[in-house]
Amino acid sequence: MIGWLSGRVTHQLKNGALLVDVQGVGYEVHVASSELPPFDELIELFIFTVVREDALQLFGFHTIEDREFFELLLVTPGVGPSTALGALRTMSVAELAFAIESDDAKKVATISGIGPKTASRIVLELKGKVLTDNSFEPSAPTEHVDAAIVDALRALGYTSHEVREALRDVVLPSNESEALRTALQLLRHA
Repeated sequence: MIGWLSGRVTHQLKNGALLVDVQGVGYEVHVASSELPPFDELIELFIFTVVREDALQLFGFHTIEDREFFELLLVTPGVGPSTALGALRTMSVAELAFAIESDDAKKVATISGIGPKTASRIVLELKGKVLTDNSFEPSAPTEHVDAAIVDALRALGYTSHEVREALRDVVLPSNESEALRTALQLLRHA
């Protein structure tokens, strides 16, 4: 099973998947993020592989936590890979986890392809499971700044893994330029 890929984005297909060149082999990866990386940029994706009689599909995620949440969604009856991917394209993991823990089936039902019955089933099946390790807490106000900082650091050549490790348990300043400066210092000393 393929669990992780690192390569360059060469194309975006009409179905929304990316073609990722990994040392001369092109992998078609359906990505959870609606934000697409620039072409020919090196990306790292945590992969969930679906093997069927007639197909092999790869679903890619920027973080291992997103992939684990995707797998958790698949436990719910009536939720397949396409629906789970659509959910993560519509809402962040933190938003979706918060809706589930808050019994907000109406919010979950706003996801394309998920009706009220499936939304209720998702809340019923997953409540109490998504916040057990605190990795899916609702986003703090600085979460968006952190995402911008991570993107900037990746543009400077740091890998997602290096950035995650250096910024683990670190609260960055709310000012974006100060946050970037602090993150760079932490990465240099890591």
